[in-house]
Amino acid sequence: MKVSISYLFLIFMLSSCVVSKKKFDDMLAQKVKTDADLQEKTEKLTSLENDFAKLEENYKKSVHDTARLSADLSANKKKLVELDANYQQLNNSYKNLLANSGKMNRDLNQQQQQLLTIQQNLEKTRRENDSLSTSLAEREKKVTELEQVLANKDKAVQDLRSKITNALLNFKENDLTVNVKNGKVYVSLAEQLLFGSGSIDVDNKGVGALQQLAKALKDQKDIQVMIEGHTDNVPISRKSQYMQDNWDLSVMRATSIARILISGGVAPKQIIAAGKGEFSPLFTNDNNVNKQKNRRTEIIITPNLDQLFKILENN
Repeated sequence: MKVSISYLFLIFMLSSCVVSKKKFDDMLAQKVKTDADLQEKTEKLTSLENDFAKLEENYKKSVHDTARLSADLSANKKKLVELDANYQQLNNSYKNLLANSGKMNRDLNQQQQQLLTIQQNLEKTRRENDSLSTSLAEREKKVTELEQVLANKDKAVQDLRSKITNALLNFKENDLTVNVKNGKVYVSLAEQLLFGSGSIDVDNKGVGALQQLAKALKDQKDIQVMIEGHTDNVPISRKSQYMQDNWDLSVMRATSIARILISGGVAPKQIIAAGKGEFSPLFTNDNNVNKQKNRRTEIIITPNLDQLFKILENN
């Protein structure tokens, strides 16, 4: 991953009070590009989540259609038995009438017509029954494929959660939590584990936790890692040219964490660094305890859904 432009701005601000206009313009252009890349990746993630929701909806519809086809097949089998019985009854009547005398010709013709109609209906029902059986088998196969892929995805997510939890066992529960929600693994790290107040530099304890997390993730090639920085609603105490508010602070913290994960072996193309500032709190910022809980970093690990999308496209 390229070094964050905001981070370079901060280094230049601290190391020198004089920056040439050309360097400033270059840095600003790179920052705009980085922001555009972030927006693109965020939109892509949103699109993936929407596609996944559509996939689950189609899965539910397939299950419903399968149940309906099973009911239709059962009804047609029952109708087929009834038509067979009627056919046999009419056929026997026809033979009896034919054996009696010519005075029964009118009734015989009527019975013949009824018999022909029943034969036609019987053949039609048999064709419908064959078609329903084929359609039901195809849908059952598709549902089985979807169920297997979903089960594999859920197992992979649970296995990944266990691996991450085991990697972070030596850290306190109030410093970090690992949960599974909506098919994703959420690793929430409290501010006190990672950063000092208003700082974007990860302290040694936080570096240790992130290195262990990177070790658990680096061999997982079919995942996307979203790093979200969050703050409370207290404005930053020291503004600068490159950090104006909590939003800037949350983004810079996310990129600091991204660098540590990359140095630990996680591929840069798998990482998205983002900041939500104070705009996605867990609790109302009405007391110090809640504010402390809102100052956090969330690392959201999403599995690759390409196999699910391929089944959906072929449906």
